[in-house]
Amino acid sequence: MNFSEVMEQIGQGVDVAGVVVMVLGMIVATGSFLNSRRQGQDPGEAYRRYRHGIGRAILLGLEILIVADIIRTIAIEPTFASLGILAGIILIRTFLSWALELELEGRWPWQQSKT
Repeated sequence: MNFSEVMEQIGQGVDVAGVVVMVLGMIVATGSFLNSRRQGQDPGEAYRRYRHGIGRAILLGLEILIVADIIRTIAIEPTFASLGILAGIILIRTFLSWALELELEGRWPWQQSKT
């Protein structure tokens, strides 16, 4: 196995980790939601915490997927074209992360907490 093949395997492994984090986060959030509802907690609050849990799992998964993209782009094929594609992917995923953060927290990531 040469260096490129090893880096591709590592990148795929990190991709899988990102997807696993999102799926497990969704499962945990769903279990917590169902448990909250079973205990008779307020449906609105339970739903808010459910969305928050899923959003957090997606955010963490997106961060991990960005790492996989960086590994594959920089380590395997460091051309200007691949760097441009990587930049586009990172911009899109960063926008998604910011949009999720705004929806979950009610503020942009760089703003101070309202507490």
